[in-house]
Amino acid sequence: MAEPIRVLVTGAAGQIAYSLLYSIAKGDVFGKDQPLVLLLLDITPMLPVLEGVVMELQDCALPILREVIPTDKEDIAFKDLDAAILVGSMPRREGMERKDLLKANVAIFKSQGQALDKYAKKTVKVLVVGNPANTNCLIAAKSAPSIPKENFSCLTRLDHNRACSQVATRCGISANVVKNVIIWGNHSSTQYPDVHHCKVNVQGKDVTAFDAVKDDAWLKGDFISTVQQRGAAVIKARKLSSAMSAAKAICDHMRDIWTGTAEAEFISMGVYSTGNPYGVPEDLIYSFPVSIKDKTWKIVEGLVINDFSRAKMDATSTELVEERDTAVSFLGV
Repeated sequence: MAEPIRVLVTGAAGQIAYSLLYSIAKGDVFGKDQPLVLLLLDITPMLPVLEGVVMELQDCALPILREVIPTDKEDIAFKDLDAAILVGSMPRREGMERKDLLKANVAIFKSQGQALDKYAKKTVKVLVVGNPANTNCLIAAKSAPSIPKENFSCLTRLDHNRACSQVATRCGISANVVKNVIIWGNHSSTQYPDVHHCKVNVQGKDVTAFDAVKDDAWLKGDFISTVQQRGAAVIKARKLSSAMSAAKAICDHMRDIWTGTAEAEFISMGVYSTGNPYGVPEDLIYSFPVSIKDKTWKIVEGLVINDFSRAKMDATSTELVEERDTAVSFLGV
């Protein structure tokens, strides 16, 4: 059997991690034959809860789970990591200004970036989930100068999955036959779910999303706003943010990094924008369509961008530039 890999989940006593850890530990992400050591990081007051999570993981009696290490210390959590899933972040509290939220998260992700730089393998793959995910990811990457920026990504796969599901439901088909939707930009309400390059398999034949749905007004209107506002809609209904669906998206994202994407298919993830072919400003973590091979992502090139799409892509990049500039101003603080 292979050597165990070391996988960190932060915010490990939280609700997303509770939905996530079992899937990782049973082999859904890194493979059924890949032994794991799970490192679980959370803040000190959450350690008693974390002990309960550890007990449950032990009680699952999973064949590939070699060890579970709960901790509140970064030097233990980040040591020799192969993969880091950074779920924990400061949530927005009522009455909190966005800049205050950014400031609090800069402190967290600067510290975690420095810990990655100091303790993790230089090959570590880092997925940032905690919001504001794009900017938190950028801060972590900037704080870990010895780790390639290409090793950092943020989660927009949940938005991608939501978009696939909306199209599938509208067409009365299963979500796995909807391919190549794109989430452009920020994991926020300015994101742009784009179906102009989407293929839908209807009765064995690939057709465009516009031909499958046969309702252009919906695809350019309610579909976009539904995906953009879906997180808020879940919170309104559940009184809690998305956990099960977020955990599933994290698994999809990391599995695709580890094993690659299918031929002629692409998925969405927030990656480093410098050198991109779509005119997105440099030095952002921006969600693009990517294909993955040998644990290396590549932005899909050559997609035609119409004026409708361009305006929406620019709007979300404007928000990200503003977020980045605010966050970077706190880096030295």
